[in-house]
Amino acid sequence: MTQPITDHAAFLGEARQSVEDLNQLKKDFSQTELEAKQLRRQLEAEKKAVEDLISITVKKRRDEINASYDKQIAKGQDQLKKAKGKREKAKNQGIRDRIAEETAGFRDENRQLKLKIRSLFQKERIPAFCSRGWYYSLYMPRTFKEIGTLLLMVILFFAALPWGVYLLIPVLQRRSWMLVVIYLADILLVGGLYMLVGNRTKMGHPEAIRQGRMIRDTIHSNQKKIRVITNSIRRDRNEAIYNLEKYDDEISRIVQQLAELTGKKQEALNTFNTVTQTIICDEITSNSKEKIDTLKDQYETAEEKRSQLEHQIRQQSLEITDKYEIYVGKEFMQPDKLTELARLIRSKQAANISEAISVYKAGKQ
Repeated sequence: MTQPITDHAAFLGEARQSVEDLNQLKKDFSQTELEAKQLRRQLEAEKKAVEDLISITVKKRRDEINASYDKQIAKGQDQLKKAKGKREKAKNQGIRDRIAEETAGFRDENRQLKLKIRSLFQKERIPAFCSRGWYYSLYMPRTFKEIGTLLLMVILFFAALPWGVYLLIPVLQRRSWMLVVIYLADILLVGGLYMLVGNRTKMGHPEAIRQGRMIRDTIHSNQKKIRVITNSIRRDRNEAIYNLEKYDDEISRIVQQLAELTGKKQEALNTFNTVTQTIICDEITSNSKEKIDTLKDQYETAEEKRSQLEHQIRQQSLEITDKYEIYVGKEFMQPDKLTELARLIRSKQAANISEAISVYKAGKQ
């Protein structure tokens, strides 16, 4: 129940003191709240630093394990690559030796046949170029390759050559009859040379040229047999005849070592993930525990003080409202104004609070 005011000046003095107490509480609250925020940030920063250190340390240790094993595995893979290379080299050499051995007869026969045709042509005084493959392609073609060579020569000398010569003539000076002349000249020159060589060789020594053809057919047949044998050997999947066991044993040993290294690496990583990582986390956390606990206690203390001040401010505010503000009004609930109102009453310029407020307002106008 509200009591009547007997001493207005003293009442205003109490009101001023209550407002000043409230302001001090608010100041203390702001300072405590700021302190609590700073402590919370420090606590969170310290926790984050611990988490980051744990993360960095764990990653570094795990990477070191990986790097150590990967280095050994890389060496093993390099050894495996070299061992496979040696095996492949030995196999290829074995294939070459086998081909040379199984085709030696045909190669020797071909060498003898080439000497035979050379001796025959020397004896008959036939030019050495007549023993060449291109000669028989031009004058006595039989195989697809020789027929193809003949067709290519015909296209080259009786189509491409005259057309090329015609294109060398400046555009403005070209005439259709020039192309005809070039073709006729080409036919006469190249065709004449072809007939001349043929008459002096093929027609002049028909029997020797025919024997040379037969010898070349035998050489071609032997070459075909050599290719068949070579392809058959290269396609043969039976590698037992090449004595590759020592290379296979080395490869198997390296593969086994790589498998063991891979297993050890996985085992080391599993141990790290299940045991070592926990130990690292505990050690780093333990090193920072005292500081974190101190910051935590300081933060909780500051929070508790802030909560108490908040409660006191609420209670003080309600008390001022209920006890003083209903008489003075919210506008005058300020220390300087309350002091001025009390002075007006003490100086007899006002008899009560209402009159003091009126005099104060009148003086401000």
